[in-house]
Amino acid sequence: MAGCFGNNPEGGETGVPAKPVLYYKGMDENFKCRGFQFEVGKTYKHDGEVEVCSSGFHSCSNPWDVLNYYDVTSRFALVEVVGETATHSGDTKIASSEITIKKELKLPEFIDYCISFIKNSGMPHASIALENDSNLAASGYDSNLAASGYGSKLAASGSGSKLAASGYGSKLAASGHYSNLAASGRYSNLAASGHYSNLAASGRYSNLAASGHYSNLAASGNGNKLAASGNGSSLAASGNGSSLAALGYGNNLAASGDNSIAVCVGTKGKVKGGLNCALALTRWVESEKRYRITTAYVGEDGIKADTWYSLNNDGKFIEQGE
Repeated sequence: MAGCFGNNPEGGETGVPAKPVLYYKGMDENFKCRGFQFEVGKTYKHDGEVEVCSSGFHSCSNPWDVLNYYDVTSRFALVEVVGETATHSGDTKIASSEITIKKELKLPEFIDYCISFIKNSGMPHASIALENDSNLAASGYDSNLAASGYGSKLAASGSGSKLAASGYGSKLAASGHYSNLAASGRYSNLAASGHYSNLAASGRYSNLAASGHYSNLAASGNGNKLAASGNGSSLAASGNGSSLAALGYGNNLAASGDNSIAVCVGTKGKVKGGLNCALALTRWVESEKRYRITTAYVGEDGIKADTWYSLNNDGKFIEQGE
């Protein structure tokens, strides 16, 4: 970042860039960051002190660093930064006094930027494969693996790893906690066994599986299959004909595509579905010392599309908040 710099409270630098610079930004599902609502094409200015992790608008020059703050199930944007900035000592995150949201990056685009960054920068702890049927493996913490060829295989056993593949038929596996796996090609397979893992696939007919607690699985293509066996996990599929299954306590399944299936096996779960979806929830009946399952179908018996449901003590589907 060009400009005259001094110290900032986070141990980084402060200054003013000589010209606008393109960065990457993560946001939640509502396109908000730290509660602030953003829109594509708009410019925002911050009055007052600019301090990383405290004030100003945050973004990263390395797209992989965005995943330190927003997982692969989030939304991403390409942004332009001008004005006063403050840098972070731990990675490429900055805070700026002015930011313009240039465009939203769908998951396949974001993955491509991640792969290009490794290819062009030679970042440490990173491996990239550009050929088809490539194999990448890492056992250390905080590793970055990226593949753009078809039929690639990526595996990481250390915690905090990030895996991205853009080719069809790729296989991604991570056994460490806090891992991020993302695939944009069709027929991909993603598997994570560590807690707090995040898996996202935008291609059709992909398979996502997580066995650790508090994992997030998201798929946007048609005909995807998502499965989680840990407690407190969230599964979301927007494509038609998707299948979601979770085993554990307090899991949330959202199948917003038409003709999909969401089955939550365990207790305190929630489900919602799109048109013509089949939904199933289980509950423990103490007096009978057994589980019972209740099914519902969107469009029948008052079950609404895109509405969260849980079970009451009598095993009836009820809207959340009832």
